[in-house]
Parts: sequence; C-alpha cells; structure tokens
Amino acid sequence: MTKQLKVLIVFSGNIQGGNPFTKEQAQSLKNEGVEIDFFLIKKKGILGYLKSLPALKKKIKSFAPDIVHAHHGFSGVLAVLQRKVPVVVTFHGNDINYKKEQIIAIFANLFAKWRIFVSKSLFKNSLIKFKNSSIIPCGIDLKIFFPIEKNHARTLLKLDPNKKYALFSSAFSRRVKNYPLAKKVLSNFKDVELIELKDKTRNEVNLFLNAVDFLILTSFNEGSPQIIKEAMACNCPIIATDIADIKKVIKNTEGCFVTSFNQTEIIKAITSILQYNKKTNGRENIKEFDLQLIAKRILNVYNKVLNKNENIN
Repeated sequence: MTKQLKVLIVFSGNIQGGNPFTKEQAQSLKNEGVEIDFFLIKKKGILGYLKSLPALKKKIKSFAPDIVHAHHGFSGVLAVLQRKVPVVVTFHGNDINYKKEQIIAIFANLFAKWRIFVSKSLFKNSLIKFKNSSIIPCGIDLKIFFPIEKNHARTLLKLDPNKKYALFSSAFSRRVKNYPLAKKVLSNFKDVELIELKDKTRNEVNLFLNAVDFLILTSFNEGSPQIIKEAMACNCPIIATDIADIKKVIKNTEGCFVTSFNQTEIIKAITSILQYNKKTNGRENIKEFDLQLIAKRILNVYNKVLNKNENIN
C-alpha cells in the first residue's frame, strides 16, 4: 500500500481568515490525495517569523510531513531553518519584486529543495536562479468564479441596474495597487462609480465581477494577480497595466485591454469597454489555470523533490 504524502503548508496568519489562494490550493492538493496540515505564522516582521521556529519544529515533530511547502519568501526563510524536512517555497510577488524583501528571501531561495515562481517575470527578477525551479501560477476554482447575468448579480448586491460600475482590483489603501491612477482616469467618467475590493468573501467577489462593467488594475507590480484570472472566469471586461503575466493570461480576449501607465491610453481603453458593453469570452481562454490542473503540477514537484522521477513543467 502506497504511503499517503503529507505536506505541511507554512504561511502568514496575519491576514484575517488567512490567504484564500493558499487555502484553495491546499484543498486542491487534498483532492489529489495529499494529507495537508497548516502552520500559520502569527508574529510579524522577519524577527517575528524567526521567533516562530521552535513552534514550527514542534509542529513538524507532531505531524511528521514529507515536505514543508512555504508560501512567500519570509515564510520560506523560517521553513528552511528547520533543516530536517525538504522545503518547497512559492514566491508570489513582493518577496521578489522589492529588493529589501528579496535580499531577505535569498536565504529561502538558497536552501529550499525546490522553488516555485508564480510567473516567468518573477523568476527573471530573482537575484539568483537555480535549476530546481518551476513557474507555476496559482490556480482558480472555476466552481467559485463563473458567469452570472449582470442584472441578476446587481440585484443580489443591491446595485443600481442603470449605473456604470468599475471594480478596483484591491483595497484603495494598498500603495502597490496604485489607486490614485485609477481614481484620476475615472474622474473623466462622471457616470462611472469605482468600487473598492476590500473585505469581500469569495462568493461576493464573484458577484461583483459579474455585476460591474469592467475590472481596473493599475498596480505598479504584481506576481501573477489572481483577480485577473477570476475576472476572466466570469467573462468580465478588464483594463490592466502591463505587468507580471497579465498579457499572457488575457491573451487576445476581446473586451480586455492591457495598457501602459499613460492616462490617455487608459482613458481610451475605458471608452472602448463602455462602448463594447457586453461580456467577454475570457473563461474559454483560462482553462490551464483550473485549480486541479495546477494541483497536479505542484504534486509533480513534490514527487520530484522526493526523487520519484516525475517530469517538471
């Protein structure tokens, strides 16, 4: 009888409710027969993370995982310090795109058994590159994100059926998301209300993506933004700055625009979307991001780490 693979997921527990993307990925791995447990880091800052080492070692001793899978560079630094169980680290964005964080995360990069980058641009931006690396984006659950008739979604959210709405990709307060640019370009459209994506459940995000006229993302940098894939799954029109893997995800989907940070260019794209005034066929173009397909690729990495001779792609 084949022994069930056991994986301990290590990530920050400072986000209320935990990171939903990490939890969804963990569930998809459970669906593939992997036994999963979690170690949530409650302390903040790199020193806070390091102080969590005794608790992590205790967790490893009790759960006895075959692999520790850390999400984000700081979590990876903590994970590799235990030195007993092979570590896979997934780098998501800020841990590579910002030099200060990347310098700290180098320690995780050096001592991990395998590294996963959620986009090719992140791998390119990494200060050091190892052969034992894969580019595997986070997947999305196509059962959570799916098209709904716009007026029905608006009714459920109690939005005006006659107004124009744009959904901002995140909280207005997150500086990296570049809310001032979105606010400035939309000030040219007095009839469009910009909705902040903050403190929403996954089902609410799905409803908003179906209810609005378009999603706008003006971030300075990203790893591989989930909201773009989620919008595509809902056939929601998109305007996004040309960063990370967004252009690759959107492809040539009609009703979606990838722009520079030039305001005139973004205004032109908004005008085109408002004239387009219908759903896209984005869902047809993102089947490779299905959560279970991504889970199989991650399981392939685990098998490689444990020398089970699997091919990595």
